[in-house]
Amino acid sequence: MEKHFFAEPHPALDKLSIILLVHLPDHLQVGMAGTVKSDFEVIRRNKVYEEVARQIERLILKKLRPGDKLPSERELAELLGVSRSSIRDAIRSLELVGLVEPRQGAGTVVRDVSAASFINPLSNALVHKRQLVNELLDFRKMLEPPLAARAATHASAEEIAEMEEILERQGEKLRQGEAAMEEDSEFHYSVAMAAENSVVLKVLDILMDLLRDTRERSLQVEGRPQKSLAGHRRILAAIKKRDAEAAKAAMRRHIEDVEEIVLNKL
Repeated sequence: MEKHFFAEPHPALDKLSIILLVHLPDHLQVGMAGTVKSDFEVIRRNKVYEEVARQIERLILKKLRPGDKLPSERELAELLGVSRSSIRDAIRSLELVGLVEPRQGAGTVVRDVSAASFINPLSNALVHKRQLVNELLDFRKMLEPPLAARAATHASAEEIAEMEEILERQGEKLRQGEAAMEEDSEFHYSVAMAAENSVVLKVLDILMDLLRDTRERSLQVEGRPQKSLAGHRRILAAIKKRDAEAAKAAMRRHIEDVEEIVLNKL
């Protein structure tokens, strides 16, 4: 008997169910109308593509088979309530770990999910991540030392007092056994603000966000938070002396210390 999904829509078949039934393979269509919606949730996290990837991965591992086709970018974006760029980023991340692959004329399909298929993609992903973090830290070395030098010649008494207050809070948190990541970031922002360039602040904000996960892990390394505070104090001492070259050198040394710890963690 021929199936008609669109002629007389059944109350149980909402837009989500209809789209998925059109694209799901035959072995999944029976009985999926009432249950498929439970496989997806509305996305509400900041890193949207990661949550999108998690939900698609869950569907792949639980219900799809090698060779099955995923819905299109547009349809997934509608189903999950996110942008198509978030869908593309999620698909790329799943390609990277070997869960899906693009096929000419067929769209994105599920790969054979075996242990062997994960080894090389995961290895490549780790290498790629290490390279990305290395490049981001290298960019920090290009950006922040000159900012510290500029702060040494431009910082007001109020801005210097704010830096001192941040470091006092950072020291107090460390004495209580906390990592003080918020104060760690805040100090770098305060130096950038003292350099009096709003564009740099936006660039630094993006940079810190890209390094957030790595910085969180590195601050768990024994001695790393204390080393960070010591570096901050050297930078502030140079700024207070209005010594631009010393501030520049102190910031560079601080980032190099961080770089050594972070890359050893990857």
